[in-house]
Amino acid sequence: MQATVKWQGKMAFIGEDEAGHSVKMDAPPAVGGENDGFRPKQLLLDSLAGCTSMDVISILKKMKITPDSFMVEVEAGESEEHPKVFTDFHIKYLVSGDVPEAKLNKAINLSQERYCGVTAMFRSFAPITHEVIYTD
Repeated sequence: MQATVKWQGKMAFIGEDEAGHSVKMDAPPAVGGENDGFRPKQLLLDSLAGCTSMDVISILKKMKITPDSFMVEVEAGESEEHPKVFTDFHIKYLVSGDVPEAKLNKAINLSQERYCGVTAMFRSFAPITHEVIYTD
């Protein structure tokens, strides 16, 4: 796996993967940016949410279950001593539709324990908790 980041001037950077997909990263004006891109730290949380979202939906579809809606929110605690360090993660799975709780929990556990590489990486330095919220 490979990624390339190219400086675009000021505090803007374009990150690109092997397939040519790109994402703009920028900083707030207080540190010289224009505030019109993702922060790298935010991309980490988006990666965690995206990884587990895709895994859970994929697993549910293999079980022949399709939610009416599905969303993942990730919150991270930050160290008081060093605010750029995450201390913990909490994942909220928001789901509606006919999704049996036992099957959803199985899909979530498989994602977190086996499939989502981002979860495995984060778990090595901070605890991860989760909750399921049915939105029907």
